[in-house]
Amino acid sequence: MTDYPATNTHVHLPPNFSAFASISQALAAAQAEGVRAVGISNFYDQRVYPRFARAAAQVGVFALFGLEFITLDQDLEAAGVRVNDPANPGRMYLTGKGIVPARGQNPEAAATTGAVKRANDQRATQMVAQVAAHLAGQGLKWDLTAAAIAADVAARADVPVEWVSLQERHIARAIYNTLAPPALDPAGARGARRQASRSPSGLEGLLSIPGGQTQSAAEAQGAIRAKLLKRGTPGFVPEVPLTFAEAYSCVTAMGGIPCYPVLADGADPVCPFEQSPDELAAELVRRQVHAAEFIPVRNAGATVDRYVRAFEAAGLIVVAGTEHNTPDLIPLTPAAQDGPLSDHARAAFWRGATVVAAHQHLAGQGRDGYTDRAGARTGTSLADLAALGAQLIGGET
Repeated sequence: MTDYPATNTHVHLPPNFSAFASISQALAAAQAEGVRAVGISNFYDQRVYPRFARAAAQVGVFALFGLEFITLDQDLEAAGVRVNDPANPGRMYLTGKGIVPARGQNPEAAATTGAVKRANDQRATQMVAQVAAHLAGQGLKWDLTAAAIAADVAARADVPVEWVSLQERHIARAIYNTLAPPALDPAGARGARRQASRSPSGLEGLLSIPGGQTQSAAEAQGAIRAKLLKRGTPGFVPEVPLTFAEAYSCVTAMGGIPCYPVLADGADPVCPFEQSPDELAAELVRRQVHAAEFIPVRNAGATVDRYVRAFEAAGLIVVAGTEHNTPDLIPLTPAAQDGPLSDHARAAFWRGATVVAAHQHLAGQGRDGYTDRAGARTGTSLADLAALGAQLIGGET
């Protein structure tokens, strides 16, 4: 059996919401697990990327750069087709792999991403205000503002507050840290951060958690999001997604490979857009998306293998990550929901990561790699790209 090195092409790191408290903690975990390459894949702002690159180089971990967008296909939305977001028809997550942060963006892409960040910041401000008003109506004083939460996030990550763009999970954590009753926080670790003027069981009752039932921080914060921040709840404010074309253009403007995140049996039932692996692969090729990624911990191993084989047959590369965008500090080494990945999947994910590494290296030199500057597949052989990427990462096959 060939021992393919572990790689991880999708991790969210601070100031994005992350299971890791810092970049150094994530890289220490990569070293401990033998993960050769780690790909940061943040929403909204990439100004922390140079810091990540320097820290990774210091510990011998190859830094991959990516980004993530939420897009909306209005035709699919009108038809009620769920893509890779089971709750929102037409909503499609799209990522970019092997971007070149130093290249920046063309004026049009910069304007688009700037508008997305501003819209998200406005959304967060409105959500926090709505949650505070709702909690006040329930007899719970919660007077934090979006600015205060952002300042706390910035302090935790040791970054300028301008780099912070609040996500729902940031807000849920702030609610948890300030209002969690003993049943949600049995160790009392956050007691010093709680506000004194609260009803001891108010939040517990609001979340419909039986008295005395202990939950982990991840479970409690998930319950807070579900009860206070998601669609149909008091704090919900609609997102302002990009069109698919806008997100695609932003990825290519930064030199990256447009990449489709596969949900598959991470949803039950599987979203119709993804029901057939072969048809999904053909649709991605039609859209000039020549890469797909898995967060395999949400999938059965057999499902991962089935989709990987379909994508490979269509000429796509595949990669794998863990996201780490919840409080759960799971391993960095990608694994399936029901155990280790198969040899075939590990080989495919290693090969995909080497191609991304080679593409990133070539794009940084102003050259075409796996895809060109318009996102089209180039004629460069996968074998040559994989060999270059393996050399860059420092692994052996």
